[in-house]
Amino acid sequence: MDKRERAELFRERLSDAIRSRDMNRSDLARGANLDRSTVSQLLSEEAPRLPNGQALASISTALGVSADWLLGLSTHRGAAAEILDQAVQIAETDRHPVDEHLLAWYRDAVGAKIRHVPANLPDVLKTDAVLAYEYAGETLRTADQAITGTRDQRALLGRAESDMEIALSKEALEAFARGEGLWSGLSPDERREQLEVMGRSLSDLYPSLRLHLFGATDRYSSPFTVFGQKWAALYLGQRYLAFSNTRHIQLFASHFDDLVRHAVVRSHEAGAFVTRLADDV
Repeated sequence: MDKRERAELFRERLSDAIRSRDMNRSDLARGANLDRSTVSQLLSEEAPRLPNGQALASISTALGVSADWLLGLSTHRGAAAEILDQAVQIAETDRHPVDEHLLAWYRDAVGAKIRHVPANLPDVLKTDAVLAYEYAGETLRTADQAITGTRDQRALLGRAESDMEIALSKEALEAFARGEGLWSGLSPDERREQLEVMGRSLSDLYPSLRLHLFGATDRYSSPFTVFGQKWAALYLGQRYLAFSNTRHIQLFASHFDDLVRHAVVRSHEAGAFVTRLADDV
């Protein structure tokens, strides 16, 4: 933005911060050790202006907000120590540590693009039988909770404004079809049904839901999700490491876009590819 646009944004955020603290111009002038006329100039709608460095530091301290936020350089209004606390958080609960946070982030991102790299198959496309099998021995999250949480995710995904991209390794999907590793206890019928449902969903929901399959020998990724421009969540196991800093979110989004660029099965081909896997089971 140019200088005038930044000055206007500064004026708006300064006014908002003053109201939030239940202060007036005189209170700010005293707290920041500034002339009242200086504060009035900074709040002028006709000719907004930016403060010098010393005045900016004094104002941000008096209001308990970030100077970067006042200038439009950050989405976090808190002071530096608070920003660091808010930028990276551990998301967990005692009973079922995934769904409550996930659903809140999904709701918050409705209308924005969601980029998702799952730990195995994407939960939102799993059948009840696969979820029941996967969570049969889970002590923190029961199969019923997993199924309910997944249905809630699907309901959000079914909204007209939804836009979700999933990146998964082609080899992981093929290993599921063969019943290898984690999936060795699933019957061929259950695996076939899962792939058939997944293939239909990818075809029916395209382009609001897009699956990209990258090669595991060419690319690697830990499981994570980017919720629009607001959150990025890295899956650690029974908890998430959640990031709200803009630069961190952009880093995750850039990594996801790299997986998409190197996909060996493109999103418009994914439904048919999964259906062929089902036919071979």
